[in-house]
Amino acid sequence: MKVAVTGATGTLGRAVVAALRDRGDEVTALSRDAAGARAKLGEEVHTLEWKAPKSEAPPAAALSGQDAVVHLLGEPVAQRWSERAKSEIRDSRVLSTRNLVTTLGDLGEAERPGVLVSQSATGWYGPRGDERVEEDEPAGGDFLARVCVDWETEACTAQKLGLRVALTRTGVVLSEHGGALEKMLPPFKLGAGGPVAGGDQYVPWIHADDIVGALLFCLDDERASGPLNLTAPEPVTNKELSKALGRVLHRPSFAPVPSLAVRALYGEMASIVTTGVRAVPARLRDLGYEFRRPDLEPALRAATGR
Repeated sequence: MKVAVTGATGTLGRAVVAALRDRGDEVTALSRDAAGARAKLGEEVHTLEWKAPKSEAPPAAALSGQDAVVHLLGEPVAQRWSERAKSEIRDSRVLSTRNLVTTLGDLGEAERPGVLVSQSATGWYGPRGDERVEEDEPAGGDFLARVCVDWETEACTAQKLGLRVALTRTGVVLSEHGGALEKMLPPFKLGAGGPVAGGDQYVPWIHADDIVGALLFCLDDERASGPLNLTAPEPVTNKELSKALGRVLHRPSFAPVPSLAVRALYGEMASIVTTGVRAVPARLRDLGYEFRRPDLEPALRAATGR
């Protein structure tokens, strides 16, 4: 399979490119810095420049003749949300997707990829308490939910061009390289970790190996279209996650972190930590995806090298 990947030099993008290469696929990476991407990804990965994803369409040569596109671009959400940061979080996703589909539309039908796997997030649902949330639930109304709605809307325009579009609503990724776990580890290693804001909010976690596995599954399975929650089979509360991480690290995990302290540190962004959603992967399970790391504690051990 010939696959074009955006966001290929990010933590997730590099893992996806490596998995595609390992199974023998031909990969084209779109990057603001083609030379830098080639150095990170290897000479066997074809790299082309897409210098300004928010303001220009990607080069047709990057997408023409490809079988599929995996679209992973997006400014990190885990930062203090100034108005400028919020604009970048939104535009890096929404405008890049719009511009990507523009190039897809400019291609002749014979040269157009058949599949677009476009990243989204469980932020689509907004805070939902303890109800189990499947893919047919409506969107929330907070900032991240509105971003996800606009993001997915742009991706879905590719359906009019004849592409199968899979919208992968990713949860909280457990990875040894970056992500939420990286921010949790320092206080836990010091013995000062514990539940945040009471700890009753649900965390729709997933190990990075299953993000990669599910993305490739969506590439390959013709039934995978529309929204799919990329979360572990059973979400846990923040309190349960804290206890499991403490066990894995052999550190105490009972130092509570009040919501006011989180808000003081992160501002509005704290809402993604102090609230949660119990999103479950109903569509993935219906389609028969087999999770590589379905249980929390073994997944934490793999992600922390313990």
